[in-house]
Amino acid sequence: MSGLMTPGLEIENIIACSVILIVLVIISSRHNVLDKAGIIAAIVLGSVVGFLGHWTWLGILLGFLASSHKVTKWRFDEKAEKGLCESKDGHRSWGNVIANGGLPGIAAIFSFMNADWENGIWLFSAAVAVATADTFASEIGCLDDRVRMLTTMKPCEAGLNGGFSPNGQKAAAVGSLAIAALTTCAWLLSGGGAVEGLILATVVAIIGWLGCQVDSLLGAVLENRGLMTKGTVNAAAITWGIAMMYLYLGLNWL
Repeated sequence: MSGLMTPGLEIENIIACSVILIVLVIISSRHNVLDKAGIIAAIVLGSVVGFLGHWTWLGILLGFLASSHKVTKWRFDEKAEKGLCESKDGHRSWGNVIANGGLPGIAAIFSFMNADWENGIWLFSAAVAVATADTFASEIGCLDDRVRMLTTMKPCEAGLNGGFSPNGQKAAAVGSLAIAALTTCAWLLSGGGAVEGLILATVVAIIGWLGCQVDSLLGAVLENRGLMTKGTVNAAAITWGIAMMYLYLGLNWL
């Protein structure tokens, strides 16, 4: 690989990432996607992901941010009336950025340390897919009245930790597939094989959707008992996704 497609601390990659981060700041400021602290966190995290990984990885992460903002604003007034919104206007804070992007950032760091971006992109993608699936399920599923508790299968209130709905499950699948599709594009741009890319993207999509179920299970069993917080549940589910992809790839980085 050469030029723009060379990962890591190469001048072309650094320039491309810097341009993307500038665009991120402009869009976030104009459309209130992130608050000021969130923008700073996104710049730091984006620098780690882009400079140590690749600018296409940053594109995947921005795909998550943009799509998550859209589903957050979807029927926002209804969610606000029911007390299902995390902020008054739909913006995301630095805590949301770190909770959903911190572990993908760590995946980029380990990819750089092992000089293995070919496998690293799929670890990174699995992490983002779990975060996206969970966000889509929460933001869309909370307005579905057909909510049941994952551990008992009994009807429960919308928005309750561990609850799931048909629309939420479909949304989780869409979110996970979207990240898998973005990663396939990045893989093909870097010169990866189409067949291998489709296989790995399918694995990412499955892991993303299953990771959402892990999140719900931990929410029902531990978060509802005060043993975990929303942030630690998210981190645990994303860690699970990374671990599953790590095992599938048969890596030995540690």
